[in-house]
Amino acid sequence: EDMARLMKQVSIESPTHKLNDCIFNFDEPMPEVPELGARVKVRNAGVCYRLRSASSSASIKSLDALTLGSPLHHSVRDTALFPGYEVAGTIDVIGDGVTDSEFKVGDRVIVYPYEGHPPGYGEYVAVPEIKYLVKIPDSMSLSVAAMLPSGALWAMNTVFRAREQVTEVLKAKGANSRCSVLLVGTGGLALWALRIVRYFWPPQEEDQIKITVACLRDEGISFVKDELGVDIVQWSEDLYEEVLVDRTRDACGGYVDIVIDFSATSRSVRRAMKCLTPGGVVLVSAEHAESFLARYSKEAIKGNHQLVPVQLGSLEQLKELVHLVSNKEIEPPPHHIFPADRANEAIAKIGKGQIHGRAILEFPEEEEQQE
Repeated sequence: EDMARLMKQVSIESPTHKLNDCIFNFDEPMPEVPELGARVKVRNAGVCYRLRSASSSASIKSLDALTLGSPLHHSVRDTALFPGYEVAGTIDVIGDGVTDSEFKVGDRVIVYPYEGHPPGYGEYVAVPEIKYLVKIPDSMSLSVAAMLPSGALWAMNTVFRAREQVTEVLKAKGANSRCSVLLVGTGGLALWALRIVRYFWPPQEEDQIKITVACLRDEGISFVKDELGVDIVQWSEDLYEEVLVDRTRDACGGYVDIVIDFSATSRSVRRAMKCLTPGGVVLVSAEHAESFLARYSKEAIKGNHQLVPVQLGSLEQLKELVHLVSNKEIEPPPHHIFPADRANEAIAKIGKGQIHGRAILEFPEEEEQQE
């Protein structure tokens, strides 16, 4: 019976110069309810895209071709890491094999991005095991909740890994030393990371750390510059590479010890390594680490640099993140909501740098669809 029903599906492929060519709306069969899982009615989903002919992870070469080809797409790239995996909604049906569960139909939930999570944006998503659902308190909007499962979670785990590296650097440098950190990225990921740093790193530790943010354009970073005590360096792609490297070193006060690269392009990694001190590390997404290691292993050995892969983050970390955001201990970045059928408008505004923070798609409620 369910398979006979159709649901709306939105696919956001890698943008071309004609942005309307990358948005596809179509009908799909309603997903079956997994016996040990549940089906979720999606209300909100974080806007990102999947590359054409790509699997669950985006290829570095394709990302480079996208981000270096046209300035229109420069500010899209940090959302390419997790295509369509940030969803929040309500439980529609629970599988017959689920027993002794804390969940019930109608509960507000987000979905942990488990291995095999289907990419894309549909009105409903089938979750194979009930354990991948995380309850959302009534105090948190589903639009905010939709930012947590991928971008915010990865930012959180990256901050934890960075702190381990910072501790090693300060221990090696000795008393009264400072650790210089360069955070490369634009938009929501950088904002999440900075606010998570403020919560988890104690003030006395912050005094020993200098954080500089490298961004392609002002996408909501500048308004937290004073609040979070970080310096900003603009990576304008129309400048010569040597100029950008010198500008970055100047902003950082010299060579840096640690780079957190949310940008996920070969150019950003290459540039970051030119700013690293001998023995420095670059933290990158585990999805892209293998490609980077293959491409830059010789340069890393020559400069005594290390590329460190960072996993997405655990289910328990996601639950902790929900708790901290709902209790207003960590403030989420700003976000803008777009109806799902206006995804092309969201992508266009992201590409033009007109959105500070994140863009969130919203599917209509059942009663809204019937009107």
